[in-house]
Parts: sequence; C-alpha cells; structure tokens
Amino acid sequence: MKKNIISIYICVLTLSLAALPAFGQMDRNQGIIKSALLGLEYEIKAGFNIGGTAPLPLPVEIREITGYNPTLAVAIEGNVTKWFDAERQWGMRIGIRLDNKGMNTDARVKNYGMEIIGDGGEIVKGNWTGYVKTKVKNSYLSFPVLATHQFNPRFSMSLGPYFAYMLEGDFSGNVYDGYLREGDPTGSKVVFEDGKSASYDFSKNLRRFQWGAQLGAEWRAFKHLNVCADLTWGLNDIFRKDFETITFAMYPIYLNVGFGYAF
Repeated sequence: MKKNIISIYICVLTLSLAALPAFGQMDRNQGIIKSALLGLEYEIKAGFNIGGTAPLPLPVEIREITGYNPTLAVAIEGNVTKWFDAERQWGMRIGIRLDNKGMNTDARVKNYGMEIIGDGGEIVKGNWTGYVKTKVKNSYLSFPVLATHQFNPRFSMSLGPYFAYMLEGDFSGNVYDGYLREGDPTGSKVVFEDGKSASYDFSKNLRRFQWGAQLGAEWRAFKHLNVCADLTWGLNDIFRKDFETITFAMYPIYLNVGFGYAF
C-alpha cells in the first residue's frame, strides 16, 4: 500500500509540473479567458499538516501529555472554484487532496484501555497505568466541498465539509514504566519496569471513511501565487464502532499551511 501511495504522489506531481509548461506553450491565454468567462478558477496546492489526533475533551484516563512531535505530513491538492457573480465575491470550491496526517505523543495515563502484544504474539487486554507512546501516521484521499467568499482581490476565505477515505493507517506504540490490570481495573497485575515495555497496534481498527469541517484562508502574494492555511476538524471517531478497547472517541484536528498556484 505504501508503494501505491508514493506512486500516486509522484503521478500528481509529475502531471502538475507537466501541465504548467503545456498550459503556457499551447493555448494558455485562450484557456484562461474561457475559464474566466465561465467563472472558473483552477489551483494546485502543496503544504504541511500540523496537528494531532486527540479526544475532546481530554478524558480522565490521560493524566499528562509528556511529549509531542507533529512529524512531517505533506498534503497535495488540486481544486476548482466556480464563481457565481461577476465580482467573484461568492463561489463554490471542490477539490481532491492527498493527505498525510500524523503525530508522535508520549503520555502518562491511569486505567487506560489497552491491548498489549506478548512475547509470543498473544494479545493481553486490560487497563494500563503508566506511560504510553503513540504513533499515528494516516494517509487519506480527501474531497473538500467549500463555500468561498472573496473579500478583495487578494484575500478570500472558505468553509464547508470534507469527506475522506483512508488509504493507509497506522495507530501503534508501546507502554512502559507501569502495570496492566488484566480484564478490568481489579484484575491480576502485570508490571513493566526496569526498561521493560510492550507494544500495541490498533491499526486494523481504524475507520476507513472520515468526514469533518474545513475552514480556510488564502492570500494572493503575487499574480498566481497564493499563501494558504486550512484547518480540518474531523467529526467522527477515527476508530470503528465495534472497537471498544479505547473507551473515548478520537478526532483528527490539523492545520495545513502551504502555497498554491492559481491558473
């Protein structure tokens, strides 16, 4: 799957870069004029996602966040905006985006639902008290559908829903410096100390379909170059309904910051 995602990114980049000279050498001006008459505007964007996948509000099981690394998460998008009026104040934007969303966190928890993997590959389920390291690295194909308002020729904002399909998901990590109560908070105690740890992997329990809200802003720095910022807030749990180990919902909340080329 990872090779397929890399291939998709390479294809998008290749087609985008190839389109720029072709658009200019053939009939770039004519195409721009036709699109302008129809109220259409095209854009290619690239940026970085910064944020995390987190419960809201923070549950009592998580006592302290002791470490956070946003990781490198790249996003590439192509979109088209249809303006409804001659002044180009109101419009609708539809796009397709290849998203990476990830983070690494370290937390101190108490009675945190957990399924650790034993030395023989067996799964031991219970409640963990101690420290948890978590790695999230998910790739999505996202489709934003946004209402757009242009305040002036340089600045615009957009708001609306987005829908996403997970291409590849990783939610895993390890526990250390603590103990596991098997079954429930009163079960038998398994202690991990003196550098001992155990891994866990909830990747197979991730939900494929995601949806949420997106709020964006663009500032036109030059004739074709935009500076962009988009906040995406997931509104459904990243885990499937039948997954009960983690007892609270977790939502992907990320800010994408980057640049766009408007044709």
